[in-house]
Amino acid sequence: MFTPLRRWLLVLAAILLPAPALAEDGHDLWLRYRPLAAEGAAALPAAVERRGDTPTLRAAEAELIRAFAAMAGETQGRGARVVLAAAADPQVAALGLPLGDLGTEGYLIRQVRLGDAPATLVTGNSDIGVLHGAFALLRHLGSGGALAGVDLASAPRIGLRVLNHWDNLDGSVERGYSGESIWDWWTLPEYTGPRYTDYARANAALGINGTVLNNVNAKADSLTAPYIAKAAALAEVFRPYGIKVYLSARFSAPVELGGLDTADPLDPQVQAWWDAKAAEIYRAIPDFGGFLVKANSEGQPGPRDYDRSHADGANMLARAVAPHGGIVMWRAFVYADTDPDDRGKQAYTEFKPLDGQFADNVLVQVKNGAIDFQPREPFHPLFGAMPQTPLMLELQITKEYLGFNTHLAYLGTMWEEVLDADTMVRGAGSTVARVVDGSLEGHQLTGIAGVANIGADRNWSGSTFDQANWYAFGRLAWDHTLPAEAIAREWAALTFTPDPALTGPVVSMMMGSRQAVVDYMTPLGLAHLMGTGHHYGPAPWIADLARPEWNPAYYHKADRQGIGFDRTSTGSNAVAQYAAPLAARFADPATTPEADLLWFHHLPWDYRMQSGRPLWAELVHRYDRGIGNVAEMRRQWHALAPLVDAERHEQTAAFLAIQQRDAQWWRDASIAYWRSLNGLPMPGGAAAPPRDLDYYQSLSFPYAPGNTG
Repeated sequence: MFTPLRRWLLVLAAILLPAPALAEDGHDLWLRYRPLAAEGAAALPAAVERRGDTPTLRAAEAELIRAFAAMAGETQGRGARVVLAAAADPQVAALGLPLGDLGTEGYLIRQVRLGDAPATLVTGNSDIGVLHGAFALLRHLGSGGALAGVDLASAPRIGLRVLNHWDNLDGSVERGYSGESIWDWWTLPEYTGPRYTDYARANAALGINGTVLNNVNAKADSLTAPYIAKAAALAEVFRPYGIKVYLSARFSAPVELGGLDTADPLDPQVQAWWDAKAAEIYRAIPDFGGFLVKANSEGQPGPRDYDRSHADGANMLARAVAPHGGIVMWRAFVYADTDPDDRGKQAYTEFKPLDGQFADNVLVQVKNGAIDFQPREPFHPLFGAMPQTPLMLELQITKEYLGFNTHLAYLGTMWEEVLDADTMVRGAGSTVARVVDGSLEGHQLTGIAGVANIGADRNWSGSTFDQANWYAFGRLAWDHTLPAEAIAREWAALTFTPDPALTGPVVSMMMGSRQAVVDYMTPLGLAHLMGTGHHYGPAPWIADLARPEWNPAYYHKADRQGIGFDRTSTGSNAVAQYAAPLAARFADPATTPEADLLWFHHLPWDYRMQSGRPLWAELVHRYDRGIGNVAEMRRQWHALAPLVDAERHEQTAAFLAIQQRDAQWWRDASIAYWRSLNGLPMPGGAAAPPRDLDYYQSLSFPYAPGNTG
């Protein structure tokens, strides 16, 4: 509450203290609490009452006090008090509220009478549920909702909602585009600065409940005593916010750290080493979540080194953490030379036969598509193909293949697309979302992971709009039925202002942005055309690397006759990995969605498209459409200058200019290369590339960001 003395002190501080140099630098994310209009500020609660004294309830109380003070400004809130209390509180229990379906993390917010006075009650079956409710109330108010008549209830549809940090122990971040790692391993465990708490607040506001601290390309050092102590220090900060820590485990650690001659998962000494290591970790971190493992992929060690299966390796680790309540997330991203006819088939080939062989506390973590986080891929065929195994969806929040931090690409639409995709394995309605949330096969252990786009930059994600992807991941992880457009509108309101004059254009930009990237990078189902290693810019001509699937040319198969990867029965027959109705649909170009056409088919350049254009003309049209959409985003953003603070507006405007330049480069370089193969003239009205192919092939980017191992 603002007493006269406090108000006077605030005025005095405003006069005497210099204004912060970076008042709108993006650090506050969606927790950017700003004064409400006078009417809304007056309706804010007069007080916050906490019933119980736990770190989590104190965190919820502190968040509400912080937010209400900022939202009220100089206005005195006169609304009913907000009460934070778990369901076990006697007065809350006496209300008979419908809390049975909320689980341990869900919340209910309702206006009630407690004792003899009205109150806005924030409750749940646990303190964590109350915390989630506090953040939900602030989200409601910050996006334009009113306190009067508030009635909100929600529970997560997926159990484990985890960020995967690809952070290395030297401070670098693989595929990171927002500075160095936020984990300062050098000063941990002694120093845990406020940034770690801000990280926990931001994630708890979305319902994210786990974080994997280190890169899947793991170093064994992460499992040594000094680094366990560092992880324990972070766990201490995150615990009140309902966030568990996990570690990526290097499969060969028993050899590298334990001095064993082998890491064979069926060797009793190896099992004993992992049992002891798990016990050591749990002594330091009693609520440690478990292990994430990348094995037998891109040079990482794994069970196949010993002629064992992925199930053998996962189950060994699962046995080690099971007595402590831990789980194992075993990645299905296997990228080794074992299926040379089609890299896209490899995960299915290796994992489908293992269905039902994994321990009960193992999740198989599957990327959204079968290749590698491309701007557009059909959903991964493993979804629906392993009914006896819980599958954890892996999404990439950081934009490794979608323009890094300088291209505006809202990924909520991509993730909505994959979650809504129908696997057809049990008839219509067998969506990827129902596989992931366990409802299709009755799994209780469920999870979703996002490869984080978080770094040490003040704005966390490298750009303002990249924050939206972190936000969208968290919101969809909590409730995959939320529309991507509604999430975008909510984010825009919290990040800028709820004013429709801003949210309308911003949401319009966001909703079309990912398709624009697809159009100017990989239209019509093309994939993996990026420069090798750094994945920056077009390089469809690369064809001389040691292994076929390292080369962009492997993925488009373009020649004088046509373009596209034949995945039908006349090619790799990858279509057979899908349920029969989908396999039949994808096997015929006439029934394959045009968005995936060249993913499944090698077609002649004159193939007639739905627009009536030949394929070549349609391809050029899509490139030009993508550039046009970026130009329109620039126009829309320019018009919003009066509604956005100068710092964030100027950065986004500069990044959109970079995006338009890069989009033109993608278009021109790609067309120059395709013409070198097909010998065709430019379609009528389309401009030829301004440079020859040699120029585009000569470009080199040895210091592109995010390219670390």
